[in-house]
Amino acid sequence: MRPKYKALLFNFIGFAVLFLIARLALGYFLPINRIFLAVTAAIIANVLAPKFGAIRGEDGEKILMKWIFMKGFREL
Repeated sequence: MRPKYKALLFNFIGFAVLFLIARLALGYFLPINRIFLAVTAAIIANVLAPKFGAIRGEDGEKILMKWIFMKGFREL
């Protein structure tokens, strides 16, 4: 699998996991409309999810990760 597609898959998995956690947690604690609940969970997941990207380097393509809880980029 190409690193570009792996980065896309990792982005989706990270967002989906955090979206489900936020949706279930907010739905348990807050009695709000389902559409607002989903939009709020999507915003929270979008901010908290790690971002992955594929770059071309001297050694070929690499996958890098940036997350708000870590300083700088991390190579996978």
